[in-house]
Amino acid sequence: MELFIDTADITEIKRLNSLGIIDGVTTNPSLVLKAGKNFKEVVRDICQIVDGPVSAEVVATDYDGMIREGQELVKIHKNVVVKVPMTPDGIRAIKYFSSHGIKTNCTLVFSANQALLCAKAGATYVSPFIGRLDDIGQTGMDLIDEIRTVYDNYDFQTQILAASIRHPDHVKQCAISGADVATCPPAIIDQLFKHALTDSGLQKFLDDWKKIPEELRRIV
Repeated sequence: MELFIDTADITEIKRLNSLGIIDGVTTNPSLVLKAGKNFKEVVRDICQIVDGPVSAEVVATDYDGMIREGQELVKIHKNVVVKVPMTPDGIRAIKYFSSHGIKTNCTLVFSANQALLCAKAGATYVSPFIGRLDDIGQTGMDLIDEIRTVYDNYDFQTQILAASIRHPDHVKQCAISGADVATCPPAIIDQLFKHALTDSGLQKFLDDWKKIPEELRRIV
């Protein structure tokens, strides 16, 4: 499963990308607002850091506007993926983009029916928001399972990009369920490294190492 960062914070992207485990980045207007910089500049900077797909979202809600904005976004960098909302005009725009070789990410998906439409339109990625489903008393992970089944039934090539990740267990369950990608805030990626037994085990090794006479513990 690929791991994307869900942020527009350049500092955090640089930090996590240096670990060598990041495959791409997703952004949205809310994340760019937090960054406090020019939208195109932020997208361009991200593309220069991470050598992978970078989702940049259109803000137009009509078909013609989405097409105009999408065509401008892909001029920023070859790795830009046009992020389009799950609406009738959005699906129509995805069909246009896919027929012209432009990669897309259909966002704000909350049902298998919506995911089916995304795949039929030729979306590169579909973004089911599992955390937001949990927020309203549903089980977001059930949606990942449903989409995986539907896509496998018909050999759709659209990749499942699990979004609205709220905790490390979401990441684990996405990997178990066969999501192609999980996009996570930096804080969640940091938590993937953590386990109490790792910390205590490392501390014990270090404590024992100090007990070895210095002349016997030279490494270099």
